[in-house]
Amino acid sequence: MKRILLIATGGTIASTEDGNGLSPALTGEELAQSVPEISGLCELDVVQPMNIDSTNMRPSDWMRIRDVIVEGYADHDGFVILHGTDTMSYTAAALSYLIQDSPKPIVLTGSQKPMGNPFTDAKLNLYQSLLYALDEHSHDVSIVFGGVAIAGTRARKQRTMSFNAFTSVNFPPLAYIRTDRIVRSAPFAHARKAEGSRGHAAANRPIVYDKLDPRVFALKLTPGLDSRIFSALAPSYDAVILETFGIGGIPEQGETGPCFQDAIYSWVDSGRIAVMTTQVPEEGLDLGVYEVGRAYANHPGILRGADMTPEAI
Repeated sequence: MKRILLIATGGTIASTEDGNGLSPALTGEELAQSVPEISGLCELDVVQPMNIDSTNMRPSDWMRIRDVIVEGYADHDGFVILHGTDTMSYTAAALSYLIQDSPKPIVLTGSQKPMGNPFTDAKLNLYQSLLYALDEHSHDVSIVFGGVAIAGTRARKQRTMSFNAFTSVNFPPLAYIRTDRIVRSAPFAHARKAEGSRGHAAANRPIVYDKLDPRVFALKLTPGLDSRIFSALAPSYDAVILETFGIGGIPEQGETGPCFQDAIYSWVDSGRIAVMTTQVPEEGLDLGVYEVGRAYANHPGILRGADMTPEAI
């Protein structure tokens, strides 16, 4: 029987009402006991590195979750992380970069309603996440939620209340889960078998990183934005993710301050990084289409996010 490590971090799935609004209170053990159907699926170990609303999740917490996975990697066949939905996409993306090419599945899930709610989605999400983690074709980091498995770098929370909260952006879902049956998208059905020749996968070891730079700022362009925002950010940040208009439009001039091209060139020429993306959810960025974007297409230090999600960038 396979052995799974359940990592409880809080979130709506663990929340109860105490008169001040929902807040995490249930432990990982209590959550597991609330779904008796999982008892015969696997050997289940439970750890609780934190019990927080995911609004309070920080990069240092991503590192704590990463450490729990790395420490338990050799002793477990897969990992299921119970997490709040609000920042789940960020955590999934972070873990996708911190623990790369993992032959063992690392699955994040949670719920839109608490485990104790009579109409909760928590029980099915936890059950199906364990099923997915136990399947021989599962690997790497993913989110399993509302009957869909999504790659960790492609998930975005699209709905605040509906049970199908997450969508896969610019990439097909990895699988659909119909009660207890996993239906994989054709390109991924046997993907891991095809990777047997790759060194890390063949050796059953992921590529692991142990550092993050938290000095990254996401800046959404709005009409009339003052380009001096870049000089204001410079003392505190090493990189800026610029959410441009449309397919890659950047205004020539704000209401005040230097032109945007001078401000952005000054930012990257000082050794900092700028990543261009779009604030439009689907289909991605192409700086080469319009004059208002082409000046940034090949300047050193400017990276293009293509069709990545802002969370992954």
